[in-house]
Amino acid sequence: MRQHVNPLSQFFQLPLSLPSKNILFEKSHYPIHLDIGSAKGEFLIELATKYPDWNFVGLEIREPLVILCEKKRRKLELTNLKFLFCNVNVSLDEWLSDLYFGQLKRVSIQFPDPWFKRKHFKRRLLNTNILNSIAKSMAKDGEVFIQSDIFKLIEYMTNTIDENRYFTRKNLGDLTSIDKNPYNVMTDREIFSLKKNLLIYRVMYIRNSLLFTN
Repeated sequence: MRQHVNPLSQFFQLPLSLPSKNILFEKSHYPIHLDIGSAKGEFLIELATKYPDWNFVGLEIREPLVILCEKKRRKLELTNLKFLFCNVNVSLDEWLSDLYFGQLKRVSIQFPDPWFKRKHFKRRLLNTNILNSIAKSMAKDGEVFIQSDIFKLIEYMTNTIDENRYFTRKNLGDLTSIDKNPYNVMTDREIFSLKKNLLIYRVMYIRNSLLFTN
């Protein structure tokens, strides 16, 4: 399994029409937690098991991981969870527009690819377009949670979100002030980082009351 794929390559620029919420879920009116970059899926599988009155969607650009996650989901018969293959920079906005306004309650972006070289910064996941797509679909008090064990990356992510007027940072100051995952479930990378005694930087943003305008 390749650890990184180039999201700017021609293959990943093809837009995918993702299934609507009515097709994905038996109870399509439930609030949605969207995990962008769901990897092996264990984080969402545990959440979906614990919270049957929520719907969970994992988006992942590495298709073999999506296939693996879907096998695990079906084996557990979790009808409130779905893993989808896509490049969020290309296919997310259309899918979000299908949701009821405010149905998107949570978005998590955890340990995304850092793309350390400056010439590769444009490959990084988080950008203004994605944030605006989320803001357009998320009502006041919705959550965007980010975390990483790489300071330069979390610094880039927080700078990007801080510049967006639709989100307000909840934990100001120290990026290590949130001492555990707020959803009481850890990702594989989170467990690995803690075992290695690495600092984990976690930041929570809240959708503020500003109305979205194009």
